[in-house]
Amino acid sequence: MYYGAIKNCDIANGVGVRVTLFVSGCTNCCPGCFQPETWDFAYGQPFTAETEQELMEMLAPDYIDGLTLLGGDPFEPRNQEALLPFLQRVKQAYPGKNIWAYTGFTLEQLETEGSYPRCETTDAMLGLIDILVDGPFVEAQKNIRLRFRGSENQRIIDMNASRAAGGIICES
Repeated sequence: MYYGAIKNCDIANGVGVRVTLFVSGCTNCCPGCFQPETWDFAYGQPFTAETEQELMEMLAPDYIDGLTLLGGDPFEPRNQEALLPFLQRVKQAYPGKNIWAYTGFTLEQLETEGSYPRCETTDAMLGLIDILVDGPFVEAQKNIRLRFRGSENQRIIDMNASRAAGGIICES
């Protein structure tokens, strides 16, 4: 897996102060995407053990609320395979910090057997995500007043509440 950027002390991509990893690779290719360069799976730099360690160190301070994954798309199957062990490591080392993930796929697509983004690691990865911002960016529904999303079709899903309720619970 490759990544395009890492941001420390990010306040735009989730609640609180966050460390943000922009992964590379996206097959959704949404018209109007704010980072079309990240559609290329080889954009940026390789995600290595050193990259993981750098992120772990950035997550350590108490003022960091958690990790955000976006891209590209962290739920591209080949990205899931690389991210799952890293997310497991984050949850083990920092159980009090939360993980947000942005995806152009819907939660329903991620949960549907046989759909493109669903693979052997999807359920485990979803199990580590606290907040999922799902759905493709739709330029005709763009709304710059929305918090933490770019278009009105996208949902901010509280994954912990959704798991507890047995259905999708969205935040406003």
